[in-house]
Amino acid sequence: MSTTTWTDEDFAALNARFESASPRAVLNWVFDSFETEKAVMGSGFGASGVVLMHFLEQVQPGATVFYLDTDVLFPETYNLRDKLTARFDLDIVRVHSGFSLDEQAEEYGEKLWEDDPDQCCFLRKVKPLRQYLSDKSAWLTAIRRDQSPTRANADHVEWSEANEVVKVNPMVKWTEKDIWDHIDHYNLPYNPLHDEGYPSIGCMPCTERVGNDADDPRAGRWSDSEKKECGLHLEPETAEG
Repeated sequence: MSTTTWTDEDFAALNARFESASPRAVLNWVFDSFETEKAVMGSGFGASGVVLMHFLEQVQPGATVFYLDTDVLFPETYNLRDKLTARFDLDIVRVHSGFSLDEQAEEYGEKLWEDDPDQCCFLRKVKPLRQYLSDKSAWLTAIRRDQSPTRANADHVEWSEANEVVKVNPMVKWTEKDIWDHIDHYNLPYNPLHDEGYPSIGCMPCTERVGNDADDPRAGRWSDSEKKECGLHLEPETAEG
């Protein structure tokens, strides 16, 4: 399916259609509209991502789920990846920058995530994402509107100018409570760090415990700066930092 001729009106019509649709219905549309190998889900194995993987397996067993391995993910995240691989009939694929931490330190300094976190995210996440998506047509994510102000206006279907793919967000209307109710109901695995005061889990150097009563779903990420996003969900003028 070619999207080169899609207009703003086309996207608006799709989003009006999906505003009252279930994640499963959105996923059905994706795999009816795009070649299976060209439609991939990206995940950092957060709670929302686990729920989306649950729906994805029901709609398209064997579909591809990729994750960006920055080399500094929590051990619990890698353990969850293994549990999800065993639980779901999905192809979980590692995407890496090809740039080792030693090479990064030699070129940019020992702790680039402290000195220039935007550049670190660009090298280890944004750039490899763009490379991986370069031959894809649709990118599925589990972002939600209630996660942060930068995601509050997210639509079900968007054009990602930065990655030149259709970006599909089937979970966008769901709330934090919806996610955890679903996980509890289906006894889905999740990162145990969520029970230890980490509402959002990224890379170890840039994620802190904030307590289980945190109101902000993104609390604890880059807590010593104004940075709120790694750049994956920002467009070119703000993504590279």
